[in-house]
Amino acid sequence: MTYKQTLILLAALATAAVGCAKSERGGAGVPVLLWWQIGGGLSARDAAAIEKIADYTEAKIGVRFEVKQAGWGDAGYKFKTIVNSGEYFDIMFTDLGMYNLLSRMGAYADLSDLLGDCAPALRAYIPESLWKGVTIDGKVFAVPTYKDSSKTVYHVWDHALVEKYGLDISKTSWPDLDTAFRVVKKGEGPRQYPFVLSKGSRARVFDPYDTLASGLEMLGVRADDESRTVINVLKEPAVIEKLRYLHRWYEDGIINPDANVSESNPLYRPFFMEQGWSGVAAGWAAGAGIPRYDVQRAFGPLYSTDTIQGSMNAISASSKYKKECLEFLELVNMDRALRDMLSFGIEGEYFHYTEDGRIHRDITDWPLVNYQLGTYFNLSVTDDNPPDYWDEVRRLNEEAASSVMLGFVMDIEPVRNEILACKAVWDKYVYDLLTGASDPDVMLPRIIAELEGAGFGAVLAEAQRQVNDAGTEN
Repeated sequence: MTYKQTLILLAALATAAVGCAKSERGGAGVPVLLWWQIGGGLSARDAAAIEKIADYTEAKIGVRFEVKQAGWGDAGYKFKTIVNSGEYFDIMFTDLGMYNLLSRMGAYADLSDLLGDCAPALRAYIPESLWKGVTIDGKVFAVPTYKDSSKTVYHVWDHALVEKYGLDISKTSWPDLDTAFRVVKKGEGPRQYPFVLSKGSRARVFDPYDTLASGLEMLGVRADDESRTVINVLKEPAVIEKLRYLHRWYEDGIINPDANVSESNPLYRPFFMEQGWSGVAAGWAAGAGIPRYDVQRAFGPLYSTDTIQGSMNAISASSKYKKECLEFLELVNMDRALRDMLSFGIEGEYFHYTEDGRIHRDITDWPLVNYQLGTYFNLSVTDDNPPDYWDEVRRLNEEAASSVMLGFVMDIEPVRNEILACKAVWDKYVYDLLTGASDPDVMLPRIIAELEGAGFGAVLAEAQRQVNDAGTEN
């Protein structure tokens, strides 16, 4: 943080209690904020630990919280059902797939003015680019999670294979990947699939494009296109070339034959493409049970509305405690002790601090998911990582270029039915197309024709109209 930023933050902290009259407590006593997240569920032990963490927040700001989790496979549906049914909540994790739709439905509170009054430290701490990325029609409906908020994609190789075959992984073009894959395939034999994919981990072919938060992968503006031309990405020559490579790799046994139907990846993969930062490679290797992964940056870093909206927390428009919710989210992001407990559990039970201030995890199956909670930069480092672990993430954010469409969010309402119809078409073909199982020269004309029949032309025209109307401010 720069000296100027520090001064702004200190000033914000000094005035945090000014101008934010709390909601009346009523007869219920201490407010208990209901926070919906995504996860695998809470055990009785974990629920008891969250109660202890709530003791901490009550002592700090007079507010408790409880967590409910929706399953990974149905969270989007669950959250929309909660909103549509009017079920009460205070805070809800949201992301690109939900934020645009639910905020325009009136589900989330407008925080634009409340932030300055009730959470000035939080407002000052999170960079302006992130606030811009969550702004819809001039209003802020969620607190962005300040983490690896820009997109940086790495090619990740098993170090043993790099050494064994003398691979030059600094070359990241797909023709160079093709050469490396074939060397590994020839050397390792027919049972080795160098590029393992699944339905949930498809090949990355759309990274250079900004989807305008439309919810459609195949619609977008190239992030560096100053003309801001909205296109059907499936017609882009560079995309078509990558899809052809995928299909050849699938046919030649470089990609696993069950990629288009497999629900998850094996623990070990010889190669994969992943968003992140180089420092996380040690964790990937440990999870795969190998000594080391080698990483090479292949794309980014890039800030776009899509990347920033990967993780946010919104406050319900119907919450009785909007101001308390903001104060709570400020504490989540600014208080290291709370941030550590939310990510690792209770000190002395789930983890303990080492002499140098890092965290050693004594119990590793804590159910709250780190990326949904709050900033990484007020979170202690675990002892299997170096003390400066988060510095690289911060540096990538600082180096990131901005998409020409940063801050633009498409209003999907005028073409909602067409978008839903196009998404239904895409869902039929996406797994086969992005794992190489289908021939793009056969399938792309069919997909494009079905998209046009579903109203994609109208979506494209409406998106371009909105982009044009937005002018050059974005």
